[in-house]
Amino acid sequence: MWQTLAIASVFFPGLFFLSVRSLGWAAPAWSLKDRILLSSRMVSSVQATMATVSGIIVVLNCKDVVHDRYWLAVEYVWVIVPYMIYDVCVMYLCHWHKSKDTSEKKHSLASVRSFLEKDRLMVTHHLFILVVLTPVAQYLRGELGDFFVGCIFVAELSTPFVSLGKILMQLKMQDTLLHKVNGILILVTFFLCRIVLFPFMYRAYARHTGIPIYMVPFHIPMHCNVANASLIAPQLYWFMLICKKAVRLYSSSPSDKNR
Repeated sequence: MWQTLAIASVFFPGLFFLSVRSLGWAAPAWSLKDRILLSSRMVSSVQATMATVSGIIVVLNCKDVVHDRYWLAVEYVWVIVPYMIYDVCVMYLCHWHKSKDTSEKKHSLASVRSFLEKDRLMVTHHLFILVVLTPVAQYLRGELGDFFVGCIFVAELSTPFVSLGKILMQLKMQDTLLHKVNGILILVTFFLCRIVLFPFMYRAYARHTGIPIYMVPFHIPMHCNVANASLIAPQLYWFMLICKKAVRLYSSSPSDKNR
């Protein structure tokens, strides 16, 4: 546990600063803001890939969805904890650099308050994972449900495509075929891995116990239902936003999208 926490606490900030520095050498014309934004998205993709691979490994190694154990289901949570803390800090840094040209010249309580107001849903999501889901995953569930923890890890599959979409827009490539194909991949992976994932988990439990799927919420601990509901609620909101962006992307002309 402590070794994993220590390594992850160094790995993600180190990778971020290495990326910022490397982009300074590779693209000296880029501003610090551009390098920070791109680096944050690259690190996000790395973590998402790590989580997805870990989740797939856990799921494939847990034939009994309730009782089978696999070490990554416990150990990778200790990677997620420092990553979430790092990500909140980098989100603030990105917000400050994007708004520095308009109003916030220095770090202050006002800049922190502006960040919390603008990104309150994402910050709340991260805090919920740290304060609620981590204790549930590591302690309250006992030695049950590694399969379902692995499923939650797999939800990160859509993140690299979301990050790529933002990178392409940052590079002014939003009118390319790659951006449109990536948009489809975002829709598909987000829908399957962040929306359909939850009924899939309930169905897996129903098949294991031999009960109808609609009875599953009454057979599992209440904190599991609360955690799942709290997780899927923002996913539904974000999916709605993604769908709106997709409609604009595939229905508007290039001149319309640049307005």
